[in-house]
Amino acid sequence: MLAAIPRAADADLLVGAETADDAAVYRISADQAVVFTVDFFTPVVDDPYQFGRIAAANSLSDTWAMGGEPRLALNIVAFPSRTLPLATLQEILRGGAETAAEAGVLVAGGHSIDDPEPKYGMAVIGFVHPDSIVTNVGARPGDTLVLTKPLGTGIITTAIKEGAASQETIAEAIRVMTALNRGAARAVQRVGASAATDVTGFGLLGHLREMLAGGGIGARVRLSQVPVIEQTRELVRAGVCPGGTRRNLASVACQVDFAPDLDEAARLFLCDAQTSGGLLVAVSPEKADSFVQALRAEQTLAAAIIGEITSDPAARIRAEA
Repeated sequence: MLAAIPRAADADLLVGAETADDAAVYRISADQAVVFTVDFFTPVVDDPYQFGRIAAANSLSDTWAMGGEPRLALNIVAFPSRTLPLATLQEILRGGAETAAEAGVLVAGGHSIDDPEPKYGMAVIGFVHPDSIVTNVGARPGDTLVLTKPLGTGIITTAIKEGAASQETIAEAIRVMTALNRGAARAVQRVGASAATDVTGFGLLGHLREMLAGGGIGARVRLSQVPVIEQTRELVRAGVCPGGTRRNLASVACQVDFAPDLDEAARLFLCDAQTSGGLLVAVSPEKADSFVQALRAEQTLAAAIIGEITSDPAARIRAEA
């Protein structure tokens, strides 16, 4: 679809749409570039305040994934003003504002429309030195793959809609989705990384596939090393799974070699459509231990070595137990 749309051409556009990266980056001087991103979605939890927090954390994440620091945001709101009380919208915006304040980001206004289905997110501007940009391509054979949040939020938010999630599981999913990726980004800047992206709607394997677009590389992932939120295994084996997760699995199936002992439930974990997921980072093997230590110092929710980048002209992913 995007092939029919004219590509932006400007020497100062340092990162555009070519590699499906997390944000656009535009150079404004020799030592500063703007990181610009936008994201919004429908509610994933019932509590409007928590929905606002989650949506804001998700919107800010793309700037951190690029190595930048978010500074300014505008709200994007769709809301059914004739069927829901405006107090609900106020709570959504309060949650977003508090998360932005936690991140040191100014919310300077926004835009709203009347819509039958609520939606909320932010357009975010951040800054980065042109030499410090981290993109989703650039990984090299031998690099270690590290994940900074557990998986499972897609399965749990679907379970919430179906009334199948316990209060403890809901609370844990909210904790994961509202956790900022700022600490993980600081660790990347401190130690250095070959490539990084945040894990969101395409799932772990879908975003990993985008990281392989640089050419000549593949990847190996071990499910036993991938952190997963408690109860998600029970939920998915009970048949709870979002449609987006199943579509993700179908989309990557042609590029992934699943080990025979990985059943469908295991494969769905690796493709679960995340909301406000962690960073997936490729670091050189000699930096892997230092990077994990830096993540732990930042108290990220996970600091898990889940696999490595391989040399593979076909850009295939090997998923093992």
